[in-house]
Amino acid sequence: MHLRPIEQTEGANLYEQVANRIQILIAEGTLQPGDRLPSVRKVHQQMSVSISTALEAYRLLEDRGIIGAKPQSGYFVRSLKSPPEPDRSSPAQKACRVDTSLVCKVNSMVRDPEIIQLGAAVPGMELLPLSTLNRLMSQMMRQDPIFSHSYTPPPGCLEFRRAIARRLLDADCAVTPDEIVATHGATEAVYLSLRATTKPGDTVAIASPSYYGLLESLSTLHLQALELPTHPREGICLDALETALKRKQISACALVSNFSNPLGTCMSNEKKQELVELLTRYEIPLIEDDVYGDLSFHGDRPKAIKAFDREGLVLYCASYSKVLSPGLRVGWAIPGRYQAKVERLKMTVNMSTSPGAQLAIAAFLANGGYDRHVRNLRRAYEQQMLQMIQAICNYFPEETKVTRPTGGHVLWVELAPQFDTMELFHKACQHKISISPGIMFSPSSSYGNCFRLNCGLPWSPKIEQAMETLGYLIKEHG
Repeated sequence: MHLRPIEQTEGANLYEQVANRIQILIAEGTLQPGDRLPSVRKVHQQMSVSISTALEAYRLLEDRGIIGAKPQSGYFVRSLKSPPEPDRSSPAQKACRVDTSLVCKVNSMVRDPEIIQLGAAVPGMELLPLSTLNRLMSQMMRQDPIFSHSYTPPPGCLEFRRAIARRLLDADCAVTPDEIVATHGATEAVYLSLRATTKPGDTVAIASPSYYGLLESLSTLHLQALELPTHPREGICLDALETALKRKQISACALVSNFSNPLGTCMSNEKKQELVELLTRYEIPLIEDDVYGDLSFHGDRPKAIKAFDREGLVLYCASYSKVLSPGLRVGWAIPGRYQAKVERLKMTVNMSTSPGAQLAIAAFLANGGYDRHVRNLRRAYEQQMLQMIQAICNYFPEETKVTRPTGGHVLWVELAPQFDTMELFHKACQHKISISPGIMFSPSSSYGNCFRLNCGLPWSPKIEQAMETLGYLIKEHG
């Protein structure tokens, strides 16, 4: 086995990067339990690092419990426990009103800056190209100060829409800039798309569990939700969706298409195509949120569901909040046949999306650094997720179930059926740790024994300690 030279990433210790590279090889199966690892000298030679760096990397992997040393024999991969995955969900096949008061309560309780944010699905700021974006924002303001402070009515800045159209080719979406509407993040794109396709009292089909931000939009628009059985890897059950369509129960469908929040689901291309064909037969629009699409751990970026749309019924929504900057709040929608209505609604809701932010992101996409940044980010998120799963193995009860996403940065954890994760949330807050209780992700308050964990933050002793504390609280409560 040949180890490629390491390219040091800004802000990370070199020995940690070496350890992370080797841990990924173990997680992917290139190195199996019981296999002997390359010698320290071989790591030094092949990865172009010092002997001391290679040795420190192996010590770190030992501390993580991933490898072990045998006297006079070197280092070996340890046999690691692998927690089982949750089964397909089985929500009640009945539409219900959405109440998000709990979401507001939970979010208001975790604003303390000292709290370790294992609940909020946010990226670690040190992983984002903030200095470059700051420089580009300043540059855009100097180049065109009047335009940067002006309203940019829908559909938004042409330079931004051109840049997005080029990037969407990676998702197999061939669209023109004129088909894109700039929005205030993906949240607004989804909100406008729901308003354009439904009226108060309508029912929207969603995955179960589903992102609570979507549930908040449904609640605000006085829409009901029909939860569909959902498999952590395969996505929603199309048979259940077709049953609802035959009964004329739904007016729209809304899904996170790739590496969904909170399950991490990524539907196959075959299932995406089947979904579009099914909805097209019944003339039902689909609101697609693809905010995690660029964060695949392996291989090419997955296709968007929009790639299979031929009738303009898929309203594609996305942003760069998980990849470049949560705070710039720049997203977009491709509303298909609903474009005119979405543009009118955008004018009504807030008129404009920041032109300076649009231009800065367009410039970043044009300068060639985006692909390199995303490669580094994918590696970081994958490594952090592996470390989180390993910590769950080390500290949580054996019956704990955990999802296995192949992209994104969230994990869904399922505890024993009788467990109450709201109680765990309150106890964890007392220890300055936040989680997202499972009932936040269901309009019917299901998943009381589940919670979501954020893997977007760089691993640290502080996070390791937080996971150990969570494990202790779970065992104590159980």
